[in-house]
Amino acid sequence: MGELNLGNGLDPATKLGPLINANQLETVQELVDDAVAQGATVAVGGQAPGGPGNFYPATVLVGVPAGARILKEEVFGPVAPIVGFDTEEQGIAAANDTEYGLAAYIWTKSLDRALRVAEALEAGMVGVNRGVISDPAAPFGGVKESGFGREGGYEGIEEYLDIKYIALTN
Repeated sequence: MGELNLGNGLDPATKLGPLINANQLETVQELVDDAVAQGATVAVGGQAPGGPGNFYPATVLVGVPAGARILKEEVFGPVAPIVGFDTEEQGIAAANDTEYGLAAYIWTKSLDRALRVAEALEAGMVGVNRGVISDPAAPFGGVKESGFGREGGYEGIEEYLDIKYIALTN
């Protein structure tokens, strides 16, 4: 992640563009700072470079404590907080311990585990062994405080329909 260069999103060499605005840049930095203050370690990134633009580097935090805000709030920035667990059940409980549920990600070699955990996660979308899960043909949306309904895919079109059933007898 340290090799993802920041820059203008129109530059083909850029792998990581700016955040949406200065407020979001400040929010991401606050979440990272809070995690570090509580004991997390920055493996890479962790500090906005300053200068023009709302840039924030790809950041990995390890040993993030349970009380850190970054585990409870939507980050909307390039930060991966890493938390260890001993059992599948502990991992699922930790992932679901938030009021948000836009997306979740699983890395495993076991298809059985992938399906079992994906079903147990309280998220609108689940990626298995992949980081990018958005697709124009698939429904996009979350659960809990991360959204209601879906956009995209067949399911998204239903949001715009008002279906009426009419039964006739001849």
